[in-house]
Amino acid sequence: MDHIDHILIVDDDREIRDLVSGYLKKNGLRVTVAADGRQMRAFLEADRVDLVVLDIMMPGDDGLVLCRELRAGKHKATPILMLTARTDETDRIVGLEMGADDYLAKPFAARELLARIKAVLRRTRMLPPNLQVTEAGQLVSFGEWQLDTIARHLLDREGTAVALSGAEYRLLKVFLDHPQRVLTRDQLLNLTQGREAELFERSIDLLVSRVRQRLRDDAREPAYIKTVRSEGYVLAMPVEITTARQ
Repeated sequence: MDHIDHILIVDDDREIRDLVSGYLKKNGLRVTVAADGRQMRAFLEADRVDLVVLDIMMPGDDGLVLCRELRAGKHKATPILMLTARTDETDRIVGLEMGADDYLAKPFAARELLARIKAVLRRTRMLPPNLQVTEAGQLVSFGEWQLDTIARHLLDREGTAVALSGAEYRLLKVFLDHPQRVLTRDQLLNLTQGREAELFERSIDLLVSRVRQRLRDDAREPAYIKTVRSEGYVLAMPVEITTARQ
C-alpha cells in the first residue's frame, strides 16, 4: 500500500484548521489538527507525522517555542512549515534559525500551502539516509584542518585560526556532517536554507568557491570539496571528531 503523507496542523484558529485540513485531505493527504502545544505533543506521541504546519502566534507556548522543542527532541528530523500573520522579516528569520524548513505568511492561498508542503517533503526525502550530525561544541578534523564549532573558525596545521563568515561556516559544517557523500545543490539548499534564507542555487556555487579559498584548495584540482559533474559536490576527506568541547 502506498504511503499517504500525514500532516499535523497546529493552529489556534479553528477556521484555519478546518479550511486547510479540508483542502489538504481533498488533495490526498492525511491530516491531523491540534489547537495548541499540548494537543500537538499528544498526537506526536500517538502517531507518526511526516510534516508539521506550525502557527507562530498562539496563546501559551507559541510556534517559536514549539519549533525549538521539536528540534531539540526525538522529532528533530520532522519537517516544519511555519505560519504567521506577522509580516516582519525578523520573525521569518527567527523561525528559520530555530530550524523551520519553510515559512508562509497569512493570509495565504491553500494551494500555495499545498505546494510548499510537497516541496519540503520532496527536498527532505532527497537527503541521503542515516546521516550523522556532529554536536555543537566539537573539534572536527579533516585533512590538514580542524573546525572549532565553538569559536566557529578553522585551524590549520600550525593552529592558526582562519575566520569564516556565517554562511561559510554553515556550508562547511554541512559538508563535515555528511563527509564523502555527494550532495546535490538542492540538498545543500535544503540543509542551509533555515540558516541562510537568501540562498539560491547559484549562490551555492559561489559559496563553495569561497570555502575552497579558506581551505587553500586548488579550484582546478581541489583536494577537499570536489565537484561531481551533473550531481553536486562532495567533501572528499574523512572526518574525525577529535575533541569534545564544553
